[in-house]
Amino acid sequence: MRAEIISVGTELLLGFIVDTNAAYLAQQLAGLGIDLYYVSVFGDNLDRLAEGAARAFARSDLTIFTGGLGPTEDDLTRDAIARALGEELFVDAELEAAQRDFWRRRNLPMPPRNLSQAQLIPSARVLPNPLGTAPGWWVDLPTGGIAVAMPGVPREMYRMWEIEVVPRLRERGVGGIILTRTLKILGKGESAVEHDVRDLLKSTNPTIATYAKADGIHLRLSAKAASAVEAEALLAPFEREVRARVEQDVYGVDDETVGGAIARALAGRRFAIADALTAGGLSATLVETPELAAAFAGALVAAGPTGADWASPLGQPASEPEALALAALARERFGADVGIGLSGVAGPAAVGSIEPGAIAIAVDHDRRTSQTVFRASTPAEVRRWATYTALNLIWRSLTGRPL
Repeated sequence: MRAEIISVGTELLLGFIVDTNAAYLAQQLAGLGIDLYYVSVFGDNLDRLAEGAARAFARSDLTIFTGGLGPTEDDLTRDAIARALGEELFVDAELEAAQRDFWRRRNLPMPPRNLSQAQLIPSARVLPNPLGTAPGWWVDLPTGGIAVAMPGVPREMYRMWEIEVVPRLRERGVGGIILTRTLKILGKGESAVEHDVRDLLKSTNPTIATYAKADGIHLRLSAKAASAVEAEALLAPFEREVRARVEQDVYGVDDETVGGAIARALAGRRFAIADALTAGGLSATLVETPELAAAFAGALVAAGPTGADWASPLGQPASEPEALALAALARERFGADVGIGLSGVAGPAAVGSIEPGAIAIAVDHDRRTSQTVFRASTPAEVRRWATYTALNLIWRSLTGRPL
């Protein structure tokens, strides 16, 4: 089944509201085994919205509208669907009674415009909305497809999707299962990871895709089948094949984090940091994981690269001996089991400048060091890259993984 999402509202086009509804629905469709082909955003313009609706009805088996079901003049989803299908809107007596009862129970007069929320077309059926005044629509299209219109208010839309729409789709025999598993990789770039699995990229079921994220490279494996058992039977051998290529670089699966992987590797040991590079950025990143916060013995932090009195006697910055000396200093100063040292040169801070940045990071757990020289525009960029490099070195040092 080919699905399409149409989000309605000028506020979305202007960027005043982020379209979280489309993201939610995309995830829901994937879980149902429904292929999402298109996501569109339309402003409050009847001609353009009706044109988009007609195009969607012609090319998609399931069209989902969110937003545009309110009572004001710029809520045009009902009108657009009616125009696209050549049907006339009419006021449904039951919906009108429900609207009037809603306002009567609140001891308020019903605004005349709210009568628009009692409108239907002949091919539409009502999707109840106990959380608001805007009922949804379920429309059986002449093409054999389905159109669903839901409110844009997220909590109303979530409830309507889960309670009203999904069961109806299931009754139609729509969907299957898409089972996904994400392998998280540290210390390699996206192109290098893709090279490791390049021959598997041609697989159509299961599939594999790479994504560059802030916490490393994600390898998403997906299998589609009629049931979860069948999907797992497809996915399991595929995952084993992928892991055979990248296992040394995999730190976690699905919701697991780098911090969690480091905490598991520490196995109860305490760590300390001497940081003459990230201005405390590495410490802040690590203690976001509760288990690491409990294992954190302390840190010596300079305001910026090479700027601490306690670091200056230890040698030139951005060298491996410097970083190892700082790691040993941290371990000894705080009585920790593992010491981590960072030093570096961030280059000038002028905006737009492209100057070399050099970092040296060490973990004295097994005297591992990582020295990197690269080009970066600002000290902030050097600190960001240094934090990521440090996480990779710490995890590899504690787990014995190769650099």
